[in-house]
Amino acid sequence: MTPTQPTLIDSPTIGEAWIAIAQLIMASGVANTYDGLAMREVLMTTIIVRTPKPTDEIVERFADPERLAWMRANFIDFAGVPELGGADSYATRLHNYAGSGLDQLRWVSDRLRIDPLSRSATITTFQPLSDTSYIPCVSLLDFYLDDDRLHLVVYAHSIDFGAKGYANLLELTVILSQVAAELDRSIGSLTMIVKSAHVYDSDASYMSLVLQNWLV
Repeated sequence: MTPTQPTLIDSPTIGEAWIAIAQLIMASGVANTYDGLAMREVLMTTIIVRTPKPTDEIVERFADPERLAWMRANFIDFAGVPELGGADSYATRLHNYAGSGLDQLRWVSDRLRIDPLSRSATITTFQPLSDTSYIPCVSLLDFYLDDDRLHLVVYAHSIDFGAKGYANLLELTVILSQVAAELDRSIGSLTMIVKSAHVYDSDASYMSLVLQNWLV
């Protein structure tokens, strides 16, 4: 078996990063399945967005508004997510971890305010005592300050770049912006390390159309 060759995508904006990873998946992705659903995937991709913003022209032009709204709700609504079997939302995981009252983003702000050189301002969305059937796609968020800017590195076991990946990046940028504001720092880069970057076959036609229109 040929070892997986890690891929690096380095883009100025979220929209350009989305187009680049989608092009890679559609052109070179290997056929596989996820939870029984057919998809094409690329393993071990690192995506660096140099100047992330909470809004993006390319995303606004091509993305599905309903999917953007769904992801937005996941990050701000504390109710369970019906589509995920009632699993805790990212809002709960980040601001009320495991129902303990711990606001992890405030913990990050406090930690970096006390020690701006900290390299362990790291939090998780994974709740191992309750996450049995569902494991959050984005499970690790690691913040650090460098050159007077706040940067964020995230790890994801899998990201669906046909339906949700662009929305994940936008919402993570919102979080980065919020913590940066708490620290009175500028926004730095957003890096996402993705084990499985994929597009489901059910979204292949949509994604092909996006890429065709992007090239026009």
